[in-house]
Amino acid sequence: MHKKHVPLRTCIACRQIRPKREMVRIVRPPEGELIVDERGKAAGRGAYLCRSRTCWTLAMRGGRLEHALRTPVSEEEREMLRAYSERLPESLPEPSQEE
Repeated sequence: MHKKHVPLRTCIACRQIRPKREMVRIVRPPEGELIVDERGKAAGRGAYLCRSRTCWTLAMRGGRLEHALRTPVSEEEREMLRAYSERLPESLPEPSQEE
């Protein structure tokens, strides 16, 4: 039986590898302003984060997000990301080890 390929991505904060669909992508499109890309399809330089507030807080500290996006993040963009993260759960259950 053929097993469907599941794309995996690494969270820039906790370094956990999870299926792409379980993560949120932050994108710096060619036009400029940073966006939260729920579907993971937007064009531009992206970084993946778990759907947990803890990872979002970690990513915004210490320049991890800037490093992953290879660009500075403005205070307005940080505020937008903070507001988005408020809707997320504090933490996630450990990823399942299916093989």
